Amino acid sequence: MALRLIRIVIPEQEEQAAKNLLEDQGVKRFWLENAPDGLFVANVLVSSESTESLLDVMEKRFASYTRFQMVILPVEAAFPREIKKPGGATGNGNGEEDGKATAAKKNRGRVHRQELYTDARDVSSLTWNYLIMVLLSSFVAAIGLLRDNVAVVIGAMVIAPLLGPNVSLALAATLGDPDLAKRAIKTLMAGVALAFVLSIGLGLSLHVDAAGREIASRTTVDFIDLVLALAAGVAGALSFNQGTSSALIGVMVAVALLPPLAVCGMLLGSGHTPQALGAFLLFGANTICVNLAGVITFAAQGVRPNTFWEADLAKKYSRYAVEFWILLLCVLAFFLVQSR
Repeated sequence: MALRLIRIVIPEQEEQAAKNLLEDQGVKRFWLENAPDGLFVANVLVSSESTESLLDVMEKRFASYTRFQMVILPVEAAFPREIKKPGGATGNGNGEEDGKATAAKKNRGRVHRQELYTDARDVSSLTWNYLIMVLLSSFVAAIGLLRDNVAVVIGAMVIAPLLGPNVSLALAATLGDPDLAKRAIKTLMAGVALAFVLSIGLGLSLHVDAAGREIASRTTVDFIDLVLALAAGVAGALSFNQGTSSALIGVMVAVALLPPLAVCGMLLGSGHTPQALGAFLLFGANTICVNLAGVITFAAQGVRPNTFWEADLAKKYSRYAVEFWILLLCVLAFFLVQSR
């Protein structure tokens, strides 16, 4: 179970109130320390699943203070370790409970929404590093495709700069955050445009064999590809929710966004228009399925804003997003049926 150290900065006159709130939440693994300028810091050690309910309570109580601050830090390990107690409770060996089991159940094994939001903003930032990664990934993918080298193509998949904005877009729909959605769309469109233009240029200047194994395999879409993309999209959202990135590597390979886009551009540049359309449909299918699976998974895991009016709006945004992606998926399925 992942642990988080939460540092809560509060005016010193509220020290007892903070201590009472922590005890009311069933949190015993915390310690207090004085800070300069009339402040004190509560250091709280909890499981990642318990952070959201705790932080919501603390924010509701102390957010009116201008110097109120909460910082979430990952924890590699903590001692003494938790020990299973009779009756199913957990403790640190001294009979102390670590958070409420109901809070962990409510959060369904995910990290706090603010961690998700921060990660989403990071991976959806339109920076020079992002654009360079798109260029590098496009070149690596093009070389692997032209040489029919699957290992090189997988290397381009693992770089996967386009996956981050898609996950961020799904989270933005779930949280009802138009600013994050605009940020993700802007970054995604910039990456897609850059990769597409570069691929067309390579198609115009190089010989592209449309019958090559790696290229030809990305010019057709089947219903099994849609199932694969949906399953991998759910896995990607789950790993993102847990605050771990290791599982995302498998998702990057399973639902590759850039290689089919590179195939589309190169085939279009070399005059193979029908095959280019098939590659574009594969890229579209993966994009649709990643976003649809992401929105559904985030919503199923209880990712929503703290206040009820924001949660109400987020619910509407989520519903609209699901309906939009399902509509696009139906249109894509219609094209697949017609092309058979």
